[in-house]
Amino acid sequence: MLDKNGIAKRIAKEVKDGYYVNLGIGIPTLVANFVRNDIDVEFQSENGVLGMGPFPLEGEEDADIINAGKQTITTLPGASFFDSATSFGMIRGQHVDLTILGAMEVAENGDIANWKIPGKMVKGMGGAMDLVASAENIIVAMMHTNRAGHSKLLKRCTLPLTGVGCVTKIVTNLAVLEVTSEGFLLKERAPGVSIEDIKKATEGTMIITGDVPEMVI
Repeated sequence: MLDKNGIAKRIAKEVKDGYYVNLGIGIPTLVANFVRNDIDVEFQSENGVLGMGPFPLEGEEDADIINAGKQTITTLPGASFFDSATSFGMIRGQHVDLTILGAMEVAENGDIANWKIPGKMVKGMGGAMDLVASAENIIVAMMHTNRAGHSKLLKRCTLPLTGVGCVTKIVTNLAVLEVTSEGFLLKERAPGVSIEDIKKATEGTMIITGDVPEMVI
């Protein structure tokens, strides 16, 4: 079973040379810490940063350099800062190759709910709706179940939707799954996790074909 850093480390393997990548709040922000040093990747944040690096070391934080989640970040040589209008122009113009988001729920058809729980205070939608509407490659990083132990991979989302049929892949603490027209296709198992464990934790339709390898982290 993976922890949050393990999820981020596995997703980092999906980041390719030359990609422009947007990282959502939560687990996705950790991905920048695990990207290979021999590839050139530009991380973009909707608050107006292009060229984010890993999180700063303790004592080296700059309170003026933050991501969309208001976390302090580092920047790489050549990084640039700009207004939100320019940032969303990049997103809406489909100049982002990969979007990595957290989620409260994902449905077997690729719907995602990640911004609101009715009755609870939230900061707002942020850039989530623009990201899911514009990106062609969306990977979700999340725990497989909620704190009550209920599946977050569902037949249908029960919370207000952020986007419809947009998620391509999900990496959880238990598995890597691809979204297909028939449901969640199980691609990899987390270390020490059985297929039966994943079945029990998945409410939506799960497809298993052949041997399912254990993740290489």
